[in-house]
Amino acid sequence: MAEAKTLAATVRSGTGKGAARSVRREGRIPAVIYGGGDPAEPVTLDYRELNKLIYAGHFLTTIFEIDVAGTKQRVIPRDYQLDPIKDQPLHIDFLRLKVGTTLRVEVPVHFINQEICPGLKKGGSLNVVRHVVEMRVPAEAIPEAITVDLSTLDIAESLHISAVTLPAGCKPTITDRDFTIATLVPPIVVAETPAAAAPAAKGGKVAAKPAPAAAAAKPAAAAKPKK
Repeated sequence: MAEAKTLAATVRSGTGKGAARSVRREGRIPAVIYGGGDPAEPVTLDYRELNKLIYAGHFLTTIFEIDVAGTKQRVIPRDYQLDPIKDQPLHIDFLRLKVGTTLRVEVPVHFINQEICPGLKKGGSLNVVRHVVEMRVPAEAIPEAITVDLSTLDIAESLHISAVTLPAGCKPTITDRDFTIATLVPPIVVAETPAAAAPAAKGGKVAAKPAPAAAAAKPAAAAKPKK
């Protein structure tokens, strides 16, 4: 489990579109912290810091510790809104993480031992079916990723979720089938174009082209009659 990143927040007094626009003009982002049996709490956060965190990747699976006026709350982002034109963050929803509760998150898949994978060494290609797996996880132990070992995977073989060692307390939300994580496909073989057929030969020699027909002889001049 990754360490929680600390965020400083301030209490947001007003709510609604007008108050949110005022917050953004001050270089901050409106947000709300909810869940855990406590009332929803509107706050604001620094725009530059949150914009950087969102575009760094894995924002929705990162645990944060938000400090609001000296009170720290352990949270995870559940949703955020972006401006449809400028792609700038407009609002963020945070869920409180209480010990003993579980939540549903998408956990990234990491692959190891590619360098000794039999199928890859034979020229095969790894076809990743799932880059993330949706799982039910403990709120106090959200995994950064699940690890998939490729050390025994050969060409035309598949790796299913049953072959993956999952972190303690974590279970896939798909329970009705042993779904595929990745397959190893054979190398692509390109067929060669056959060479053009050689010209037909007669008696072991190439037949010569017929000579052009001789021009037709002009008709003989008619004899003059004797006088």
